[in-house]
Amino acid sequence: MNTTKVIGKIFGSRQRAIEKYATETEAIQNRVFQKLIQQAAPTEWGKKYDYAHIRTYEDFRRVPIQTYEEAKGYIDRMRHGEEDVLWPGKIIWYAKSSGTTNDKSKFIPVSQDGLHGIHYKGGVDAVALYLAENPESRFFSGKGLILGGSHSPNYNVKDSLVGDLSAILIQNINPLVNFIRVPSKEIALLSEFEEKVERIAETTIHENVTNISGVPSWMLAVIKRILEKTGAKHLNEVWPNLEVFFHGGVCFTPYREQYRQLIPGSQMHYMETYNASEGFFGLQSNLNDPAMLLMIDYDVFYEFIPLEEIDDPEPHIVPLTGVEVGRNYAIVISTSCGLWRYILGDTVKFTQKNPYKFIISGRTKHFINAFGEELMVDNAEKGLAQACAATGAQVLEYTAAPVFMDADAKCRHQWLIEFSVMPDSLEKFRDILDRSLQEINSDYEAKRRKDITLQKLEIIVARPNLFHDWLKQKGKLGGQHKVPRLSNNRNYIDEILQLNH
Repeated sequence: MNTTKVIGKIFGSRQRAIEKYATETEAIQNRVFQKLIQQAAPTEWGKKYDYAHIRTYEDFRRVPIQTYEEAKGYIDRMRHGEEDVLWPGKIIWYAKSSGTTNDKSKFIPVSQDGLHGIHYKGGVDAVALYLAENPESRFFSGKGLILGGSHSPNYNVKDSLVGDLSAILIQNINPLVNFIRVPSKEIALLSEFEEKVERIAETTIHENVTNISGVPSWMLAVIKRILEKTGAKHLNEVWPNLEVFFHGGVCFTPYREQYRQLIPGSQMHYMETYNASEGFFGLQSNLNDPAMLLMIDYDVFYEFIPLEEIDDPEPHIVPLTGVEVGRNYAIVISTSCGLWRYILGDTVKFTQKNPYKFIISGRTKHFINAFGEELMVDNAEKGLAQACAATGAQVLEYTAAPVFMDADAKCRHQWLIEFSVMPDSLEKFRDILDRSLQEINSDYEAKRRKDITLQKLEIIVARPNLFHDWLKQKGKLGGQHKVPRLSNNRNYIDEILQLNH
């Protein structure tokens, strides 16, 4: 008997509810909106903006748009134990995310309501949509390998913890789920990644793993260690019933071919999830369509700013039903974790409406996030300034991009720099830049740890006038045209390198 078919019936009502996304978008989002406003009305924030008298979306527009910097003061008070600030009650969990302009890390509140009304809902729906796509699945005939992070105490507040979102989810998961997942919670929450990989490999080799979940770059390290320990060439020699990888966090494109080589065969499926520290927003509902379905009945109310207006003092903000297909938007969210009209930082482009499906098109600013490091231009500028100060160098122009993993899972950032004054030592300049970036950005620091995911950055010295010549070739000298500082792919840097002779 196929146990998955029996258990799968539990997901039937949820699959039918998701089908309503195609016909009831406005009504569904309005219900979410009304629920969030009513629940938050008694909070300090709710009183400040008179949530008790907000009835419509138009009323809601009086609430200011905010970035993390603007929410930080409220969040810090919550982290110190204050209650009823942005959301009812006391929030004890904080997802640690990549740094912003002024901070090494962001601390995103995760309320009990948000945990169950956003994040866990996403996990359940990932399975529901996958089973709808694969009626012959044997998903529940074995276990799921969930690769998570770790957490640590938050200030001195009793029971309050900060950590990776994945660690928060594993820590609070329904005990019944532990019967169908590996590794044990003790191993899953280890903070030392090398030890975690080793323990996962040791304890899961003899399990019947049918599904894996995690960030592609981290999961690759686990897979390679399992193959080393077993002497197997392919992962399905170890886990013959493996059928799906739920992945998210970074773009899967650079890894897709490596995964195909490590897990050959047509039975393997890949399903993208959009699960950020701030919420679970999207799921791939058709494995042949890279666009994700926007999950509209969680505790998330969506608004969108056209990307070209992101820096305008009064941008034209629209609700979900106001978006246009094919246009880039910055996402603005209001959630049951107490984020109100919060600019997420990601940009999306809708591919269709009814139901609304989208692709992640980038960030609101240039960045590199090929391996989960979320390196922003502001980080780069600060790091370069420190390296210049220490070596007497002057940088005229630069661009940086990832070098994706080779066969040995080695990867790094590659910087192409045109100096107006060379550093007294290029090696010293590189070391200081690399170290500074780790001090400035906790995610970069984590990925650089012991050279596991990212190796030390590489610097290529550009010949004089290289960037000038490239811009000239593109017809983009002068005016508002700029050299792209950071890019998440190699399109720009490879083009420029061809002229570097």
